[in-house]
Amino acid sequence: MKTIDFTKGGGLVPVIIQNVNTLQVLMLGYMNEEAYTKTNKENRVTFFSRSKNRLWTKGEESGNFLAVNDIQIDCDNDTILIKVIPKGPTCHTGSTNCFNEETSKGFLYELEQIIHQRIDDNDEESYTNKLFKRGINKVAQKVGEEAVELVIEAKDDNADLFKNEAADLLYHYLILLKAKGFKLTDIEEILWGRN
Repeated sequence: MKTIDFTKGGGLVPVIIQNVNTLQVLMLGYMNEEAYTKTNKENRVTFFSRSKNRLWTKGEESGNFLAVNDIQIDCDNDTILIKVIPKGPTCHTGSTNCFNEETSKGFLYELEQIIHQRIDDNDEESYTNKLFKRGINKVAQKVGEEAVELVIEAKDDNADLFKNEAADLLYHYLILLKAKGFKLTDIEEILWGRN
C-alpha cells in the first residue's frame, strides 16, 4: 500500500470523490492523516473541514453519506481518489455533485444497479423482475423484439421513436446481461481489448 505524503500540503491532501457507477466527479475535499484513517476504518468518507477546523464525515447532518468502494493514490502520493456509492445528493444544495452539472452520462451503470436490485430483491411489482423470472428464453426474445423495432424505426425519420426504441433495447440488453451473469463492464473490456 502506498504511503500518502501529507507533508506537501501542510498536513492536508486533496481528495477527489467519484461515483463508482457513473464515474461522475462529485466533489473535492481535503483529508489529514486522521481523516484518512477514519475513512478507511468506517468505509465512509471523512474529511478535514478547513472552515470548521475539525474532522467532518460527509452526511453527518444530512444522512447523505459517501460509502467507500475504492481508494486510489496518485503517482506523486499527494492526491487521493475515492470511488463511492453516494447515499443521496452529494452537494449541500441538493445537487448530485458540487459542480452544478447534472448529466445522464454514465447513467447506464446506475440503471444496471437498479435492474440488479429489483431482481435480487425479488420485487414482485417490477416488470424487470417479472421478465427475468420468465427465464433466459423470454429475456432473449424480448431483446430480439426490441432490436427489430429499432431497425424498423431506423428506416423512418422520427428521431423520438428511434431514440425510445434504442433505449428499450439497451434496457432489455442489461436484463439479458444479468440473466447470463455478466455486467456491462465485462462487455466494455471486450470492446476495449479490440481497440
